[in-house]
Amino acid sequence: MSRILIAYFSHAGENYCSGDIRRLEKGNTEIVAEMIQAETGGDILRLETTYEYPENYKACTDAAAMEKRDSIRPELKDCPDSIDGYDTIYLGYPNWWGTMPMAVFTFLERYDFTGKEIRPFCTHEGSAMGSSERDIRKTCPGAVVREGLPIHGTYASSSEKAVKRWLKNGR
Repeated sequence: MSRILIAYFSHAGENYCSGDIRRLEKGNTEIVAEMIQAETGGDILRLETTYEYPENYKACTDAAAMEKRDSIRPELKDCPDSIDGYDTIYLGYPNWWGTMPMAVFTFLERYDFTGKEIRPFCTHEGSAMGSSERDIRKTCPGAVVREGLPIHGTYASSSEKAVKRWLKNGR
């Protein structure tokens, strides 16, 4: 039986939702990660940086843009020493500037994913997966990267059917 890890990065606070800025108590990606965990029974790992991103939407997007521009890899806290015991990794993140947040790159660059299956899922407000699937393949050349699941962030809490269908298809 395959051991499953659901690793995700999510941002609560101010988020862009269908043209408005709204304050979210729980980030959209976290909501989807919890749905996947409920269906698969996998272990869950929240990717958190050693510093807090600004809660303010504009300040957060500015910080994310600077990290991407300068190829910054934020330090993560509470990551396991190894992920060797896992065969399948569900990797979740919001689409920040057309790809994954730099904290997710930090996670991917920390481990050897050779022979592992990576199933990405992404919350977005119109950019879908962006270049993230290609970026995962480039960062983890020995992994099998399956087709990702883009979830419109505004509708994350009502995406259970889409999540179940994606999990069932196993692409």
